This record gives sequence, C-alpha cells and structure tokens, in this order.
Amino acid sequence: MLTYRLIFIFLEINGKPQNQKTLLSLSLSLSLSLTMSGSDSDSEPSTADSSEAHLMGFIIANIVGLRYYTGTVSGRELVVLSRQPLNPYDSNAIAVLNMRQAQVGHLERSVAATLAPLLDSHFALAEAIVPKPPGRNPKNPNAKPYRLPCQIHLFARPEAEEIVRVALEEGGLQLIQPNDHEFGLSQANIVAEDKNKKEKKRDLDKIFALVGNDERGKVSPMEPPKDVIVSELFQHQKEGLGWLFSREKSCDLPPFWEEKDGAYVNVLTNYTTQEQPQLLKGGIFADDMGLGKTLTLLSLIAATKTGGESSVVGDRNSSKKKRKRTNEDAGVSGSKVTLVVCPPSVFSSWITQLEEHTQPGSLKVYLYHGDRTKDKRQLLKFDIVLTTYSTLSTEFSDPNSPMKEIKWYRVILDEAHVIKNSAAQQTKAVVALKSERRWVVTGTPIQNSSFDLFSLMLFLRFQPFSIKSYWQSLIQRPLAQGSASGLSRLQALLGAISLRRTKDVPDGGESLVGLPPKTVETCLVELSAEERECYDKMESEAQSTVREFLDSDTVLRNYSTVLHIILRLRQICDDVALCPPDIKSLLPSNALEDVSNNPVLLKKLASLIEDGDDFDCPICLSPPIKTIITRCTHIFCQTCILKVLKNPISRCPICRQALSKADLFLAPDPPPPDEVESNPSANNQTISSKVATLLKFLQESKKQDQFIKSVVFSQFRKMLLLLEAPLKAAGFGVLRLDGTMTAKKRSEVIKEFSRTGPRAPTILLASLKAAGTGINLTAASRVYLMEPWWNPGVEEQAMDRVHRIGQQQEVKVVRLIVRNSIEERILELQEKKMKLAGGAFRRQGTDEQKRMRIEDLHVMMGL
Repeated sequence: MLTYRLIFIFLEINGKPQNQKTLLSLSLSLSLSLTMSGSDSDSEPSTADSSEAHLMGFIIANIVGLRYYTGTVSGRELVVLSRQPLNPYDSNAIAVLNMRQAQVGHLERSVAATLAPLLDSHFALAEAIVPKPPGRNPKNPNAKPYRLPCQIHLFARPEAEEIVRVALEEGGLQLIQPNDHEFGLSQANIVAEDKNKKEKKRDLDKIFALVGNDERGKVSPMEPPKDVIVSELFQHQKEGLGWLFSREKSCDLPPFWEEKDGAYVNVLTNYTTQEQPQLLKGGIFADDMGLGKTLTLLSLIAATKTGGESSVVGDRNSSKKKRKRTNEDAGVSGSKVTLVVCPPSVFSSWITQLEEHTQPGSLKVYLYHGDRTKDKRQLLKFDIVLTTYSTLSTEFSDPNSPMKEIKWYRVILDEAHVIKNSAAQQTKAVVALKSERRWVVTGTPIQNSSFDLFSLMLFLRFQPFSIKSYWQSLIQRPLAQGSASGLSRLQALLGAISLRRTKDVPDGGESLVGLPPKTVETCLVELSAEERECYDKMESEAQSTVREFLDSDTVLRNYSTVLHIILRLRQICDDVALCPPDIKSLLPSNALEDVSNNPVLLKKLASLIEDGDDFDCPICLSPPIKTIITRCTHIFCQTCILKVLKNPISRCPICRQALSKADLFLAPDPPPPDEVESNPSANNQTISSKVATLLKFLQESKKQDQFIKSVVFSQFRKMLLLLEAPLKAAGFGVLRLDGTMTAKKRSEVIKEFSRTGPRAPTILLASLKAAGTGINLTAASRVYLMEPWWNPGVEEQAMDRVHRIGQQQEVKVVRLIVRNSIEERILELQEKKMKLAGGAFRRQGTDEQKRMRIEDLHVMMGL
C-alpha cells in the first residue's frame, strides 16, 4: 500500500496544469512499473535513469544477516541492491550482492520498507557502497559481524525529488544532501570525481583511459588454413582473423582486473577475490556492414578445427596461467562445435559463404531449425550448428534442449543487435548458453541508445558491466547526462574488447577494401493536384484527432490510434490506393471500444501490425512476436502482456483498464505465400507521383545500361505488390522478396536475381524484414528507398546489402521523399536525433526513444 501512498503524493505535487507533460511521461512509467512489479529485474531503464536524474544525496543503512550468506565485501566496494518482492518473509526485502552476484545480506527491514516502494515505482534509483571493510572479532577472527554499514546514494528526476524526500521523512531516514557538511563523507565515485583531488587515488576516468590505450589489441595478421579456406582474404580480414584468434588464446586477466598479493582485484568496484576471474575469450566484432565478417569468422572456425592454435604467436603468459587455461578448456568433451545464432534471413548468407569460400566437405554444418534432432551426440559430429534466436527462445523453457545441455566450443551471435532488449526471452536464452568463447557480431551494435550495449555485455559475461547497476553507474548515467567522461569511458571500454573498421574513406585515402564509391541522393517528389488535395484533407483530419488527444492528455491511452494515423499518412505518400479516402473510417472512434464485439475494428488493428514493419511492443520495446490486441485496442507481445496478467490486479500498461485473459486477442499471422492477395494496382491504370518518379529513374538507368540491376526497398508489403504491375508493364524483369516467404524461397529469389543474361531479372522489390540484414545483393548497383525509416541505421542496412565486398560498380542510392509531408518531418527528426548521438565507435545509431515523445509527435504531425 505504500506504493499507492506515493501516487497520492505525486498527484498532490505535480497535478498543476503547467506540469501536464511531466505528469504524462511519469504516469506512463509509473503504470508500467506498477503493472510489472514482481517480475524479474531485467526491465529496460526506468524513469529515474533518464538524462534528468541526478544525485539527491545519500542515507546510511546497515546490511544485516551477513552470517547467513557466503558473499563477502571489501572496503570502498560497490555492491548491488536487488529487490526481492517475492521474499516469503518480507515483500519489501532488498538483497545486497557483491560483484559476483553472491548475496552478502539484506538491508535492514525498516530501511527496505521505505526504499522498496520508491524503487518499485521508479521514482528513485539507488546505488550502494560499503565505505569500510567489515570489522573482525579479536576473539573469533573467522566470524562474520552481525551488521555492516553502507552508504545508499539516491538518484531522481527533479519532478520526483519531493516524493522521495517525503517518503524518506515518513520512514524516519535522514537524507544527507550535497549542501550538508557530512556530504564530504560520501564514498560514491560521482562525488569523488567532483572533489578537489588531493588524495592519491586512481580516478575512474584514468583507469578507463589506461585500458583504452592498452597495446594488447594490436596483433599481427593471420592467414587462414588453405586446406579449408580456398579464397584469398583481404588484408583487413587477415588482421581481423589475427585479432579474433589472439583473443581466444589469450590468458591475460580481463580488462579492469589486477593481481595483487596473490588475490585478484577489480579496480573499478574494488571487489577482491582469491579466485581468478573468468577469462574473456571473445568480444565484439563490429566491422561495418559489408566488410566480410562471415568469411573472417569461417576462417577462425577453420583455424581451430585444423589445430591452427598451435601456430599462434608466442604466449606471453606464465605456465601457471596456461595450466589454468587447459583446465578451463576441459569439459567440452573433445568437441569443437561452433554454435552460430542468427536471424533466419542470414542462414542463406552463411550457406553461400561456405559454398564460395571453403573446400567442399571441409566444414560440416547442421541447420538446427524447423525439423531438428534433439540428440546431443548427433550435433557434436558437426563443425558448425546454425540456429535462430527464435528457436533458442522457444526452447528456453525446455530442460532437455540440446542447446542448453551442450557446452559449445564457441558461440557466435550474428546480427547481435537483435538482443538489444535485455528483458526479452531470446536474450535470456543466448545468455544462458554454455561456452567460454563468446562472440558478438554486428555492424550496428548501437541501434537505439547506448543501453543496447548492456545486453551484449550480459552475453559476454564481462564483469562488472554485465551487472545492470554497475553498467548504469559507470557508463549509462554519465552518458545520459551528457558528460564527456561518459563517452570517453564507453570508447575505452569498447576499445578494450571490440574491433571496428568502417568503409568510410578518409580524406585523401583509399577505401579499406577498395570498394567503389556510394552516393546518396534525396529526391523530393511533388504530389499531383488530386493527390495533394487528398493528402491535405487526411492530414488535417489526422492533426485534429491528435490535437484532441494532446489537449486531453490521452495520447498514451490512444497510442495505437496515433500509430495508425501516422502509418496511414506515410502510406498515402506512396500511393493513395494504399489507404481509404477517409482516415476517420480507419480509426476507432473510442479507444475503449470492445474489440471482441467489433470484428471490423479488430481487422483494422490487425492491418496496422501487418503493414507496420517498425512497430514495437511498448513493454519490451522490441518488434512483437505473437502479437496481442487487447480489448482496449492496445498492442503488445504475447509474452509481455501475459506477465502483466500474473499480477493480482492486472491492468493495461497504457490506459490502466482492467485486463484478463479473456480480453486478449491474438492478431492473425500474415498470409502464407500461396494466399497472397492479388496485385492491388491490377485494376487501377493511374500510378502515383512517387511511383512515376521511380519509373523515371529506372528508365534512365536502363538507357545507360540495359542490364543494370536495382533494388527497391519499401516498408509496406502492399506497396511492393502495387509496384509489380507498372514495372512489368514498362518492360522490367521483376522479382519480389518479402516476409511471407520461407527461408528457402528467399534464397531462390536472391539466386535468381544474381543471374545474368538478356532475360535475367533487373529489379528486386524487397521488404526490409526479409532483406535488411545478412544477405548479399551486390548484383545490383542502384538502391531506391520508397519511404524514410525512423532509424537512419536501418536505411544504412538496406544500402549495405548492395554496397559491400564483391561490389564492382559505383552504387547510387535514391531516397524518395514527398515534399511538404510527414516524410519530410521524419527526416527532420532523423537529423535532430543524429546530432544527439554519441560516437562510441566514432559513429553510432540514433538515441531514438522507442516510444515517441510528445514533442516529437508535435513535429511529426506538423502541429
């Protein structure tokens, strides 16, 4: 009930009209946290973790129950506070863990009773540090003390500060604030960094800088075994192979660990242990898209298969550490099987690379997908086992899955940005895999924000960054607050465990792989008078609807409706035929309308899911798998919303309406390939201005070279269908690649598109779902983007299907944007967010909020 007391405090403080936007954003976070309380702690960053959260001060509390737990701590050691809402003795329990996740004890009950509601409601974020080592009883030196003092530092956003202060006062806890003279006793790094540094201690930023300047990452190029790899590697691939190989064989301590007096100390957290930390035999292989990462990885697999590890440059480590490595390698049962996890669309790329670059039969591959063996001994006969993230997720709860039983020699996560959400089941599934050699492979490691990297650290088991509280305090918060040290720390961290090369050509330099240049052109399309009248009418109606939601503070309650409006406006820019003439006929007049009694409404909402490639579940912030539509017309992942229903009082996380299983409706799956609707333009002779512009570009290219090939990307499958008739009528050979096709069918389409000759197809109509990652389309040299995407990184993925190793011609990319429309405003938001993005690898993805912010919605709708 204390949590609900906080709600009333919040409403009393923030219920003023001028704070409506703040109330809107905080109430969303509050409703999500209340609904999800009691679930695991792997949810995404909370309200208190935003860029506005700052240190309020600290309280002093005791850790109790030390004698009942095995975990130990040293002086000035950071510890983890972990909520235990299901504790049978105290629902407010807060466990204290050390860096190895071993429990040290609990916060005393009176303190936990006050802090637990603040943490559960995401009004505050807490970090703890033990200032001094525990004292010892002279009469019994081995006995643990009864209690151990710690400092708990509290962070909050400005609008939540009063809530936190009132709660602390009611709980009888003294908050020592920055203007108090006792504040100088704080041991927090965030405070220590602001002090006059007269003490002779190692500053955190200096520690990061030392790691970032480490020379161990500079290794010699390495040749692959010629009896397996038949192709000649580029110089950068040989250097990459040498780096990958050296990391797997290194016996050095992981970054930020030191050996002192026979013990091992983590210099960031001051954690001390007699046990050697787990070696980091892996890292992040983050070469730009199209630089041949797959071939480099195949070369690594071949090197270890043929015993190439014996040819590595001399090991600089002691025989003691070598003996430890040998012991660690035991237990693999003599197997050197590499498990490769990737999206289904990438299967064909691995198979193609094996066919093109390896001696036939030299590497045995098993596709663990669809019909598959459950015999562990059978899988151990192969060199490579290929599987998908969804397959692992499906088998995560199966205790007899061979994926979980086998201790793999190596695990490679291809297109690893897929696991950016640490709370998703597929992320938990890959983290649970058994292997010492763990590789993260992605050309876009940061897609939405720097927090995407936390999931990668979790998979790599790179302590302390694989523990969320440490990631937030050491990396995430300094970054979110715009601190220069935050970016430099992230760069140093990534420099220590990652390899990143790009295709960018330096001034006066040459391309890393000798790729021909790529040009990107934005073509502004003018609508016809009839199209402009239709668009303006629909946009005016849409603006009026959204303005009503904004004025009544019901945007979030009507979130799926807003998404529907934006989706339809974007489709009109492509072709009016994609959207009925009256936008209001597409939308529910009341967001609380009973969808079960309105099959038409259910169908309309289902079309939103089918058409909207980039829609995300508002709980896990990932594209929905098994999409659920609630009775109150909101859209979630099935797994996410079922977690919500486990709570005693379950409500919709968006509108707070009561929910039960009877209120959930499974969205229909996309039609299978043999049921795809007929071409919508077959009976419509007129073509849109955007389609006419595309035809003009294609015909001009054909005049220059009749065999030139082009890829046309669209987010909307209906648009791909619409394009087929006019392109074929203009004499082009056309193929289509979309999400309704099986992996086998996609491979056949890609192979057919690569064919040359007078009757070979010259145009591929592709959806980003099916062709956005992991496939090679270098047969083409022209790329047309029919619509802008929210994330510019997604557009780059599309371009780099064509501009990659193997491309022999100059690549021209054309973005088709309707002038004075929602598309131009999407470009504005892209530019705005790109300016806010940091440079972890000297270039990173946008810091885009997955749930659209209110101010962005104003820009998007032209309000």
